[in-house]
Amino acid sequence: MDTSAYDADLPANVERALAGFLERAGAEIRRTEPSVGVGIDALAGFVLGGGKRLRPTFAWWGWRGAGGDPAGPDVEGVLQAVASLELIQACALIHDDLIDSSDSRRGSPTVHIAGAKLHADSGWLGSPSTFGLATAVLVGDLALAWADDMFGEAPLPPAALAAARPAWRAMRTEVLAGQYLDVRTQATGDASPEAALHICKLKTAAYTVQRPLHLGAALGGADETLIATLREFGDEVGVAFQLRDDLLGVFGDPSVTGKPAGDDLREGKRTLLVALGLQRAAEQGKEAAEKVISDAIGDAHLSEEAVETVREALRDVGAVDAVERRIDELTDSAMAALDRAHLAEPAPAALTGLVVKATQRTY
Repeated sequence: MDTSAYDADLPANVERALAGFLERAGAEIRRTEPSVGVGIDALAGFVLGGGKRLRPTFAWWGWRGAGGDPAGPDVEGVLQAVASLELIQACALIHDDLIDSSDSRRGSPTVHIAGAKLHADSGWLGSPSTFGLATAVLVGDLALAWADDMFGEAPLPPAALAAARPAWRAMRTEVLAGQYLDVRTQATGDASPEAALHICKLKTAAYTVQRPLHLGAALGGADETLIATLREFGDEVGVAFQLRDDLLGVFGDPSVTGKPAGDDLREGKRTLLVALGLQRAAEQGKEAAEKVISDAIGDAHLSEEAVETVREALRDVGAVDAVERRIDELTDSAMAALDRAHLAEPAPAALTGLVVKATQRTY
């Protein structure tokens, strides 16, 4: 393969690595337990059916920035290791959709909804929704188990995998801890901006950008100073990424995002956007705006008209502008850290492009 093709079309190479691994990983159990093939197909369809591939891409450019050579003997091993991040992402999203009772993902039914439909269409015993719930839990668990297999079996020198394993372990723990804190915050009703940012850093920043960069750089033999600088860069970009996601969760176009507008409100997510909206409405004495925002949080039957009313309230109190300013500040800080990293070319330009993609996207 032309080595330039790895850099030029990394998502396609990640897709190739994932498709090959999923076929290999499922081959034996498909032979011995054919009925399990439905669950494997659900996982494969989910993993290969879309996604931005941001995590493998950040990991790849962490490796390249640390001096990784796409013409060297380790390139396919690195590709397999970074592609395995997509299986952790699949686990997180499948379980997240279940936790949030989401009906769609990327324009298609979520795994638990599809599982419930299979049960109902087949005329099986028991509750379709319970079967769908169990299917999503198990398919998500399978994704996490296979992520470990895919990473651990990557054809790389043992020393390289050992260097990257601390990032791998930390990332898995942090994303689950962040998910728990998200659920807990919804239950306790903590609407403070501080709580929203804490979840953002743990659940998204570390898992989406910071740890993938750490993992890739470690695979490339980076020293602790470079890893620390990349983690600083990743923390800022990751928070900005989530803040953009929060804005899209309320203001995004469903035909582009693949999810209904306002779903974050219906699911009761205490995002920084919502937290600032409530805080600013209270500070400005705008009780009507505060009530509109507060009443919308966790309202599973929130109408499109009600979502538009919340949008107007968030704009009116200045919460939208405040989040946009925070994204700009984080982006500037991230770029300063990137300059200090002195990465090998062409990683700086590639990571600059990823910052733009992560913070200015519309989906």
